[in-house]
Amino acid sequence: MKKRILFTGGGSAGHVTVNTALIPHFEKEGWDITYIGSEDGIEKEIITEQFPHIPYKSISSGKLRRYFSWKNFSDPFRVMKGVFDALSVIRKTKPDIIFSKGGFVSVPVVMAAKMAKVPVAIHESDVTPGLANKLAVPFATKIFTTFPETVQSLPSEKSLCAGAIIREELFTGDTREGKRLTGYYEDKPVLMIMGGSLGARKINEAVRGNLEELLTAFQIIHICGKGNVDESLVQKGYRQYEFIKGELPHYLAMTDFVISRAGSNSIFEFLALKKPMLLIPLSREASRGDQILNANSFVKHGYAIKLEEEELNEKSFLDRVNELKSNRDIMIRNMEKGEKAYTIQDMYEVLSSMSR
Repeated sequence: MKKRILFTGGGSAGHVTVNTALIPHFEKEGWDITYIGSEDGIEKEIITEQFPHIPYKSISSGKLRRYFSWKNFSDPFRVMKGVFDALSVIRKTKPDIIFSKGGFVSVPVVMAAKMAKVPVAIHESDVTPGLANKLAVPFATKIFTTFPETVQSLPSEKSLCAGAIIREELFTGDTREGKRLTGYYEDKPVLMIMGGSLGARKINEAVRGNLEELLTAFQIIHICGKGNVDESLVQKGYRQYEFIKGELPHYLAMTDFVISRAGSNSIFEFLALKKPMLLIPLSREASRGDQILNANSFVKHGYAIKLEEEELNEKSFLDRVNELKSNRDIMIRNMEKGEKAYTIQDMYEVLSSMSR
């Protein structure tokens, strides 16, 4: 009889990436797979596009806010409706285990799983658990963390550090194909700049304000976000993209240095590929501060250099880039000495052993 697994997680791409990394392996092993997400969240777009053959079940969910909003009074009822929506899906699909990546939509699923006596594994990407995962912890069977520091703030009897679960396709990149796509054949290091899925205005401005000097030392791949390509800057050694999808492994293969935000999934992918990083985390005003903690952890381990957004200007940016270049060999050595994360096969075996 086929084993069954139910995946959940959404609200941002980061709450889906680990799921999309694990799903192909469970498919290969012959499991029946179902995904629970929201009706209008980014998870629906990602899952239905990448895995159109997998049943996608939408449930009601409410946003869990740390600030005052009148919706805080109505959304608990949406969450409760979501619990019963999820319970209905669980009873129909009869999963042997549920894997939750977090996000608001996952809370009612994890609560319903407890009611249905289905084992639940949670994966937390950031140094400090997000609010959704904090609420889900009491209902979880096992909690996997990405950062070793996170285990200290969770129940020790059911928590362990598995590291980041990296998409296998990232290791299939071909430097020659990356060079063909970019036309970069000069004997200069390649600098990749990523500002997030929508780009980052201040990072884009710092890059372009220093472009002439940067191009003396680097060939640049600049993922600048939707609508942010500046055609007036087109020149040799500087390639701009709104975003990169299927070809990303090839671009990463040819990359020597990365400048990025400090989202957990992305920076652990760079770590796995041994790419020295300059991290510019989202400020506390723009987030709950998780990216700052992520960046601090990487700096502590010697994997990255950090530049706070409040300190970001053309001069500080160029100074940090020069520091990044000077510390390349040290960073790579530190990365090679770091603890190894669970592979997808490792995670598959643990989850299989948890299933009922």
